[in-house]
Amino acid sequence: MAALKLLFSSARRHSRLHPSPFLRSLSSESDQAPPPPLKPHHPLPIEPVSYAPKPKPDPAPSPQSAQPQPPPPSDLRRDSAGGESVRPWSREDARFVKDGPSITPVSYPARVAPLPEDKKAEEGGGGAREEELEREKQRIEQAKRRAFRLEDRLVVPFPTFIKVEKKERKPILDLMDAIRQVKVSVATAKCNFDETVEAHVQLGIDAKRNAVRGNMTLPHGSGKVVRVAFFSEGADADEARAAGADIVGGVDLVEEIASSRKLNVDKCFATNEMVMRLAKIARILRERGLMPDRKLGTVTNDIVGALQKVRQGHIEYKMDRTSIVHVGLGKVSFTEDNLRENVGAFMSSLLLAKPTGLKKSSKYAGYINSFHICSTMGSGFPVSIQSLSKAADNYNKMHLK
Repeated sequence: MAALKLLFSSARRHSRLHPSPFLRSLSSESDQAPPPPLKPHHPLPIEPVSYAPKPKPDPAPSPQSAQPQPPPPSDLRRDSAGGESVRPWSREDARFVKDGPSITPVSYPARVAPLPEDKKAEEGGGGAREEELEREKQRIEQAKRRAFRLEDRLVVPFPTFIKVEKKERKPILDLMDAIRQVKVSVATAKCNFDETVEAHVQLGIDAKRNAVRGNMTLPHGSGKVVRVAFFSEGADADEARAAGADIVGGVDLVEEIASSRKLNVDKCFATNEMVMRLAKIARILRERGLMPDRKLGTVTNDIVGALQKVRQGHIEYKMDRTSIVHVGLGKVSFTEDNLRENVGAFMSSLLLAKPTGLKKSSKYAGYINSFHICSTMGSGFPVSIQSLSKAADNYNKMHLK
């Protein structure tokens, strides 16, 4: 540092005695007063720098003198020089002192859990205390039960398997045996009316993809009195009245049904000219399943033939959403042979309504899953497919030559 100061001072002295021509050109020529004379330069004195001598380390103490010094008193003491209060040393302070006094380690007695033998030794004078604690515990438990209404847990026996009573399946009967069983069940029930013999067929067809519907005429009739309404006008209306139609009318009948919303009939027919005028009451007829349809043969100009079919037992069937066909095939008062022929005629018509997409080795396999026959108020009896096939073949030989 002193050498730098000496260098700077000599540089300033040289610049004053010998100025550079560049600085003289920069000075203004118009200055009237001449520059002041330069003062003689005196060198600056150099001050010596001194450092304090490094203290020598204390000699290592001998083993005899390395005795642990007693810790300073715990209370605050006054310093003799300044009179300030000095705090006694702590463990944290002693960690940063190189030659500080050593601190004796602090030891605590080991904590040992009491053994059962020790408790028994101390039970001599604490029996009354334990009895009091036990009574207090019982009182607290009783209070909890009263507050939360806790009931004693019932001892539940080990669960055992309960055998489910399975309903015995009825044996599959021959068609004639099933008809006899239906007649016997009606005789024991003692009904006040002539029950209808019904057939319920479970089909193996998806109702969302295919539909099965058809119509046919039973060879021995259905035994049901059918009320018929015929929508026609003029000469067709007179012909329908002569053929035995219960209700006959044209536009006037349509207006009457639209106003009253009542029609007490079992089947409706219409001519080709009148079917277009039924749009006003189409919703009413569809709700009751009476809307005339060409596919079902209820829209026709053959009035006499259509009414004769109805009187002879013309029926319609349709598969419902669960792929089941429900149809009535006669009365219980019919003979067994007549009921058998009606069932055979229905099975023949049902086979004709089979969708073409089903490809099986047999005409019944995959199409008819089960067939049950019953009365109106009686239980059902399953019928074998073999006996149904025989009845259908017998009907085809007798009536479809």
